[in-house]
Amino acid sequence: MSAADRSLPVAKTRRQVPRAGLLLGGLVLLGAVAVLSIGIGAHSVPPAEVVRALFDYQGTDDHVIVWDVRAPRALLAVAVGAALAVAGALIQILGRNPLAEPGVLGVTAGAGFAITIGSALGLAGGQAGQLVFAIIGSVAAALLVMAVGRQSPLRLVLTGMVLTAVLGGIALGLRMMLPDAFDTYRFWSVGTLAGREQEPLALPLAAIGVSLLGALLLSRPLNALELGESVAQTLGAGVARTRTATVILITVLSGAATAVAGPILFVGLIVPHLVRRPAAGSVPWLTLYSMVLGPVLLLVADIGSRVLLPTGEVPVAIVTAFLGGPMLIWAVRQYGAGTR
Repeated sequence: MSAADRSLPVAKTRRQVPRAGLLLGGLVLLGAVAVLSIGIGAHSVPPAEVVRALFDYQGTDDHVIVWDVRAPRALLAVAVGAALAVAGALIQILGRNPLAEPGVLGVTAGAGFAITIGSALGLAGGQAGQLVFAIIGSVAAALLVMAVGRQSPLRLVLTGMVLTAVLGGIALGLRMMLPDAFDTYRFWSVGTLAGREQEPLALPLAAIGVSLLGALLLSRPLNALELGESVAQTLGAGVARTRTATVILITVLSGAATAVAGPILFVGLIVPHLVRRPAAGSVPWLTLYSMVLGPVLLLVADIGSRVLLPTGEVPVAIVTAFLGGPMLIWAVRQYGAGTR
């Protein structure tokens, strides 16, 4: 073995150490933000008491609040944030489009609209029915937007926004025509985490967990696919199989997140842009970073939703829209102007 060959593992380790350090720092940040999120509310709980409640439950009022209300809500924010961020990263990789995101491309609106239709037909009353309709709506919206707007990134975004507006208008009309049938499902018009922690979450959280694991397993074939289809085939990656599996993961992640939290936009746009530079072109690291930073962003937005108004909560989707709007404008100016 030559000296150059012996130096390769050392160089590889040196490149990975900063990435691993950043990932560890992100996990620490996630834990700190989660503790802060659990402590903030109408009745504040000090961070030290939050930690004590999580690891040494005593049955006090603070501990009951932490376990019965705040911790499930934080867990939901972690799952939904990770699902939307990873779905956004996968869409951007698969479509080679830095402006792609489940909410911007109408995938989230398709999921919410399908749940609304299912509820009108009496078929989406249970958790399984909601999840199935959300996935069907996500697939239909993704296929329609890709078919119409695939010629350019900017056209793709505009198509997704038009579809979102149309589906939102139709859903609003249905709710006005059948108010009794849609009383339970009105919250899909604006995404929020408030009150969702009391819903049964086992099925959608399991779907999100399995899909996140699938995204990690698929990250290496996607890494090869980013080099081009011919290169990917040379490296042994099944291009068609990888594309199909990626679309399935995107629709399950965005559909499950919408089923439990409603349409929350821009998380899948913001997070991949923030982590793309430290990932340095590596899809596995981009996926891992998105999986950590997505929950951090949604937890911060959820904290903001509780403290912005003294009289009540703001839906978390409004907070993410305030954060994501400037990011979308910046991304369109940077990436959209050069494509027609």
